[in-house]
Amino acid sequence: MKHVMFDFDGTLADSSEIFMNAWNTYAAQYDYDPVVKEDLILTRNLTIQQRAKQFRFPMHKLPVILPKIYRYFKENVTEVRLFNGIKEMLDTLSEKDYEITILSSNAKENIELLLKQEQIQSVSQVLNSSKLFGKDTVIKKFLKQKQLAPEQLLYVGDEVRDIIACNKVNVPFLWVSWGLDGYEMIEKENPKYVVHTPKELLDTLV
Repeated sequence: MKHVMFDFDGTLADSSEIFMNAWNTYAAQYDYDPVVKEDLILTRNLTIQQRAKQFRFPMHKLPVILPKIYRYFKENVTEVRLFNGIKEMLDTLSEKDYEITILSSNAKENIELLLKQEQIQSVSQVLNSSKLFGKDTVIKKFLKQKQLAPEQLLYVGDEVRDIIACNKVNVPFLWVSWGLDGYEMIEKENPKYVVHTPKELLDTLV
């Protein structure tokens, strides 16, 4: 296995605060509840739909609101950082001949801006899933283009929607504990690996 595909937000990028600020920026306009940091912690083991219900977020307006949130991200990208140890982990994987891809529902431009800002040169490709729940389609296309069997790719992420997407296409999943979703959400989907630090991720693969 020499191909690793990473989720971006919550896995590589510590972007929860910027997304919280973006969420709160549009709360009054779209009539849903603002959040504070404690809310993110308390809802780690809720599904996206359950969180939406708790904060009265109109899921049917997601196609309108999400581009605004990603635009806010772009305008404030200098405030976003990678998690500690991520750059070193990516560099080491690259040195060990791993091909590194990023797949995210965030805008490709946003990701490339942050990679440039953080001087990351180890990522070979950035892919975007235009649908929040459509990553399995992109992964399937990637496997076909690279002529890879599902077990030759590892997906690294922090959210249950990512592992569900991987399970649909039989790609093994590595869950990182420092992101958005809690272990209760992930456990029932049976990730192949669970790690708690970037170093532990390296130790698992190298």
